[in-house]
Amino acid sequence: MESAKKQQDKEIKQTEMLIEKFRAKQSKAAFAQSLIKKLDKTERIEIENDSYAGMRVRFPLSVQPGKWVLNMEGVGKAYDRPLFHSVSISVGRGEKIALLGPNGVGKSSLLKVIMNQIEYDGTVEYGHNVGIGYFAQDQAETLDPNRTIFETVDHVAKGEIRLQMRSLLGTFLFSGEDIHKKVGVLSGGERTRLALCQMLLSPSNFLILDEPTNHLDIPSKEILKNALVNYEGTFLIVSHDREFLSGLTNRIWDIENQGLKIHHFELDEYLKYKAPIEVKESVKKPVSEAKAAATTSVPKMDRERERKLQKTEQQIGETETKIKNVENQIAETSYEAENYPSLLNEYQDLTSSLERLMVEWEKLVE
Repeated sequence: MESAKKQQDKEIKQTEMLIEKFRAKQSKAAFAQSLIKKLDKTERIEIENDSYAGMRVRFPLSVQPGKWVLNMEGVGKAYDRPLFHSVSISVGRGEKIALLGPNGVGKSSLLKVIMNQIEYDGTVEYGHNVGIGYFAQDQAETLDPNRTIFETVDHVAKGEIRLQMRSLLGTFLFSGEDIHKKVGVLSGGERTRLALCQMLLSPSNFLILDEPTNHLDIPSKEILKNALVNYEGTFLIVSHDREFLSGLTNRIWDIENQGLKIHHFELDEYLKYKAPIEVKESVKKPVSEAKAAATTSVPKMDRERERKLQKTEQQIGETETKIKNVENQIAETSYEAENYPSLLNEYQDLTSSLERLMVEWEKLVE
């Protein structure tokens, strides 16, 4: 969009210059009017100003816990059928864990077990000085409907982060007079964002997050991810947002076959590990042939694309130069001149060619 806006701004500037040149000349007034009408019909590309791009928010750490923050022994949960059983694991201080698995395997139930919100088999213990910050999928329902947005976060914020309260509220799309709205009048999505903002301001050393990116726009997701990357404590997160999870965790918990498997790697490695074997082997080729494809075909394609890209950029530069020359000729040519119509046709042809080249350039860059 930035590239398209830059090109559009350039074209608009060129058109405005032509209008200024022609509007004062009676012989070219009609052409100037046609350009003005064309400019008026142009749909301007607008790019939202991201005022939070440089903002850095950190989760406040309450106190340092002991070497381990959570211990589970023989934990199990069943409803009409068993979800998981015999889960025994300890979580060390500073671990960053993503809890993954298909819908219905018990991810949210495991988080509720850890929070002691539902009955379960086995034992769950917290380590020394552990302070939990919990975000549930229905967290929005726990907010006091009689408090304002600002009062909701003001109630939990402590320390230096209080100085960032208004900025943080703005990050989650609450700004101006909105912060004085009662929670009771907010939509479900607004409440969810407010609940997450409230948790960001609450001191903790162990975060448990169940689908925290639901209802968040891209800037808000980036703020949250950056805060988690820099979080000094431990967190356990459930999310289907692969882009959000990428590069965020150093452990994967995988609920599979009613058990909990632990993988000591990041999301990308986990996805490769979990990729179905039939997909991996869908095209079976000798090793030598596979290496040849990896070392020759792909680079050859890259070189071809790079060659086309350079040629297109050269053509764009040449076309822009031609357009400038024709504009100068039009400015110096009388409206009644014999070659005036041909100059206008040439100008239109060149601008159309430039548009086509820009579309081709964008596709090659993508």
